[in-house]
Amino acid sequence: MQARARRRADAADYVTSPFAGAPAELTTVVGSAVDELAPEIAALSHRIFETPEEAFHEVLGAAAIAAAVERLTAAHPSVGVYGLDTAVEASVGPEKEGAPTVAILAEYDALPGIGHGCGHNLIAASAVGAFAALARLGDRLPGRVVLLGTPAEEGSSGKELMARNGAFEGVDAALMAHPFGYDAIDHPFIGRRILRMEFEGVPAHASASPFLGRNALDAVTLAYQAVGLLRQHLPPTDRVHGIVKEGGERPSVIPRRAVLEFYLRSHAADTLKELSRRLADIAHGAALATGTGVRLVWDPLPATLPTRFNRPLSERWAVHQAARGRKALTTAEVPSELAASTDFGNVSVRVPGIHPVIRASPPEVALHTAEFAEWARSEAGDAAATDAAFGLALTALDFLADASLRDAARADFEAAGGVLNVEEYFA
Repeated sequence: MQARARRRADAADYVTSPFAGAPAELTTVVGSAVDELAPEIAALSHRIFETPEEAFHEVLGAAAIAAAVERLTAAHPSVGVYGLDTAVEASVGPEKEGAPTVAILAEYDALPGIGHGCGHNLIAASAVGAFAALARLGDRLPGRVVLLGTPAEEGSSGKELMARNGAFEGVDAALMAHPFGYDAIDHPFIGRRILRMEFEGVPAHASASPFLGRNALDAVTLAYQAVGLLRQHLPPTDRVHGIVKEGGERPSVIPRRAVLEFYLRSHAADTLKELSRRLADIAHGAALATGTGVRLVWDPLPATLPTRFNRPLSERWAVHQAARGRKALTTAEVPSELAASTDFGNVSVRVPGIHPVIRASPPEVALHTAEFAEWARSEAGDAAATDAAFGLALTALDFLADASLRDAARADFEAAGGVLNVEEYFA
């Protein structure tokens, strides 16, 4: 931690880009539009913040986004798209054959108990602000811009569900920005799977005839301890954490059924697959040792894969953040142990994408806390939303206007593995 702090202090150079991006006459219009829209961006952020809604129930948030788009642009937003009632879509720019398309993504679901402790109100407001600023170009837009409102990032995988219903067909790149305690272009967001171990035993009287039973709770206990022992051998980028969901009805009865649920997280898709195999082995071993049966239920919600960061697009983001007085760091300067997961990872293995983080709070304030929620409604949060809108809008414009940048972004994507079939990856 101290070494990274020293590297942050010593990081005098800003991240640069070898690409020219969009012409100045277009970037000036869009950049000025973001500044003019700053009050609207803050107002939308506050509106969503004040009415927090959990995953799949973001009715007011979706309506607020659609209303802002209608008020600020000539686009006609649709609510309830790609199979989700609270998903939103709007587009501007030419739809002619061969014209590039970039998607800007908004999140707006909240957390139970602490509301917008992850700052999704800022994500939504910055995405709408970027979309509205690009819409100011009218017929001068060199491609199509799609605003996608994506529900249910917290605890679910709304983007994956939308992707399966065609949300990213015809999209050439996808962009979004997340509030954080740092400014960084490639802060790691690791993959996540859910595993439910359902053990089945034989009930018996726990005092009179325990020898006739097979204790499912013993299997749960053994599996939980085995996972704890496994942690010594996991790389520091992996995480496993779980709870006992069922453990029996009463102490006098040998539990017939007991259930564990784990989240498995890893920094790469292949290591997440390996971690999955090891957890499955533990479950079968615990069942064998206790004479019970086990059923493994994988991913009751779609798995989320580690996020790929497209370097050419990330560099354009960094250049535009430098224009706002922000120095975008890299993983060398930001603590990688602060990694979480996001369903944007599933987007980033379908199309070139970026998911930078933007400083909205002091670095010591953790996401998913009531304290971070306070920052998400602060002046610092408002400034982060406006600066994120600026970066998203101009990076999207660069992608649409600069063919060499598009080629480089695609080459970087292919070098990282190209399109990955998310639905079949863990089969």
